[in-house]
Amino acid sequence: MSAMDLPIVVGVDGSEPSLRAVDWAADEAMLRGLPLRLVYAWLWERYEGDALAHDLGKPSEQVRAQDIVTTAARRAHRRQADVKVLTDSLPEEPEYVLVRESRNAALLVTGTRGRGGMAEALLGSVSLTVAGHAHCPMVVVRGGQDNAVRPGGRIVVGVGEGAPVRFAFEEARLRGASVQAVRAWRSPARETTDHPLLAGAPARLHEQEAAQALEKALRGMPADVEVHRRVVEGHARTVLADASRDADLLIVGARRRPRHFGLQLGRVAHGVLHHSVCPVAVVPEHDG
Repeated sequence: MSAMDLPIVVGVDGSEPSLRAVDWAADEAMLRGLPLRLVYAWLWERYEGDALAHDLGKPSEQVRAQDIVTTAARRAHRRQADVKVLTDSLPEEPEYVLVRESRNAALLVTGTRGRGGMAEALLGSVSLTVAGHAHCPMVVVRGGQDNAVRPGGRIVVGVGEGAPVRFAFEEARLRGASVQAVRAWRSPARETTDHPLLAGAPARLHEQEAAQALEKALRGMPADVEVHRRVVEGHARTVLADASRDADLLIVGARRRPRHFGLQLGRVAHGVLHHSVCPVAVVPEHDG
């Protein structure tokens, strides 16, 4: 299978947040002209199916798997009738399944597990683990709003290395959207000075360096995409979470380090995954 034919993979579990992720992914698959692959891992959080299994005379987990993928496929077809939909269910831990699936996916999509209030800010452990290890870009769809992929709109990208910026421009071109490129900066407290002629100089230096890094990251990007630049003082995760309030998609990077088996997510990606208002794309950035 060529890279242009790789599917968009969605992790489904029968919950409403995962079905919202199916909606978002179906829209994205339509934009990209790609198939949609819906995957259910049997060892995901339990879902009521015992009564149905008893009535049908089948093992409860088998009924759960069939019901979950069938419901998700129907949802995808209602959303985008012209998108090719594939389904699979596997008796494995979801984290392992989805990370493996990400090796042969154009995009990996999951939902959140929040249930409103403070819980809405909390990301499920499956999505958090997979976001730290996925081999392709991963989108976590927030469950608290209409996340429809619409033409136009605004894509926000936290500017660090090149991979998230390239992904942001790709998404913007697909949607006819603009890009808001954001670079946060902070001035260490130890660099402050009481000299009246030097007051504010350290801060201006850091701001200037941030602006230069922003311009460097945008160099060579497509000229047909409208770009808005923002250099903002503050913690990057807070600045980006605030920017997500009126964005259609927020994009951040996550460093991948060879032979490192811990969570490879970083504070910024971890923070926005928990607190973004809009869907978040985590784009892997590989060290040599």
